[in-house]
Amino acid sequence: MASSGLSRILLVLPRFFPLTTLNHLLKNVHFPSSSSQEEIYINEEGEAPGQYDLTNWVMFPDQKDRLLNVIKVGSFSTLTPNQLIVTDSAILWHPHFTEIPISVCSDSCIPGYRKVSREVEFSCCYDCVPCAEGHISNTTDMETCIQCPEDQWPNDKRTICIQKITEFLSYEDPLGQSLAAVSVLSSLTVILVFLIFLKYHKTPVVKANNQTLSYSLLLSLTLSFLCCFLFIGRPQKVTCLLRQVTFGINFTVSVSCVLAKTVTVVIAFNATKPGSKIKKWVGTRVSLCLVLLCSLLQVGICLVWLISSPPFPDYDTHTYTGKMILQCNEGSVSAFYTVIGYIGFLSGLSFIVAFLVRKLPASFNEAQLITFSMLVFCSVWVSFIPAYLSTKGKYMVAVEIFAILASSAGLLGCIFIPKCYIILFRPEQNTRRGLTGKRLQ
Repeated sequence: MASSGLSRILLVLPRFFPLTTLNHLLKNVHFPSSSSQEEIYINEEGEAPGQYDLTNWVMFPDQKDRLLNVIKVGSFSTLTPNQLIVTDSAILWHPHFTEIPISVCSDSCIPGYRKVSREVEFSCCYDCVPCAEGHISNTTDMETCIQCPEDQWPNDKRTICIQKITEFLSYEDPLGQSLAAVSVLSSLTVILVFLIFLKYHKTPVVKANNQTLSYSLLLSLTLSFLCCFLFIGRPQKVTCLLRQVTFGINFTVSVSCVLAKTVTVVIAFNATKPGSKIKKWVGTRVSLCLVLLCSLLQVGICLVWLISSPPFPDYDTHTYTGKMILQCNEGSVSAFYTVIGYIGFLSGLSFIVAFLVRKLPASFNEAQLITFSMLVFCSVWVSFIPAYLSTKGKYMVAVEIFAILASSAGLLGCIFIPKCYIILFRPEQNTRRGLTGKRLQ
């Protein structure tokens, strides 16, 4: 080989010279090769340019002389582009080798892994590390992994991208079925109460404190229970537009009716005082105007919301691994909380007024029922906000549906169920004397 002379020098020089002197001497090495008269030297980068033979040393141990044959099987040149040339057919393997030995320092990286170079070793040595979450490698020895699209996720081996599971509160989900069943039963209960009030519409309990407001409140409660179906099922453009608006307007009508009932109690009590100037306000006109005014303000808020930044179906691909949430993007979070805040303002106002007049004479004792109903209503929605913000996906929708059902049931149970109890089971109290002589029980 061309490097045989250089190899002898490298073996002998360290015995006589220190390393610093040796490095200086090697830079000045120039001599011809004994076989090809090719000049051997070391360049500034510490390399020895030239042509090198690749030899196959073959020993035959079974023979007496143990002959060693040196067979040239290729060459390596630093001066030509094709540096390494190997003649596979010239290589003579040991009989025990059934296949070509592996001569690399690292195994190939299978699909699902990528190559990472080892900084402290040769550049041809590397480690195989798994692809990061959301990435795949589909061929051997990939240096970089491929990122999956937003709607796809790697399989377990991270070799292919598969479609993510789409999650929403559906009717096939036990949670969705339970909430839908409660919504139906609650709305049927409201209808039953409405039928009872229609049948006994001439009795004092039904007539007390504005019969028209009672019917309006029952109608809005029915719609509030039924609007839960807009929240269940695959979100569509129409349902996303209607769900929060329908909920906000229905609840505003319900709370406005409760507020009007409370104001009616105040007006009716003060109108009985001698010389009172508010007798002209007694009747259904003031209460209905109050309900209409409060409701129109909420309708205006919802219209501004729908025009400026309407809700729309949207995918959340980042919250859960391997799953994307199909949900309604509210468009404007501030508009959503404005709707909720307006309902909270009306309910708080109703609670304060009802609490202040809770000790009126027995004939106006509905204020006590309203006080308790609004306490339940406000408690539900105060608890709703942190629960809503701390959940994601279908559970966020379920929290809002539960708040709608619980608060509506609170209004129904606290205001109307005691009256139905008197109508059906205590008819002796359903008289003018019974109402003026004792409180509802």
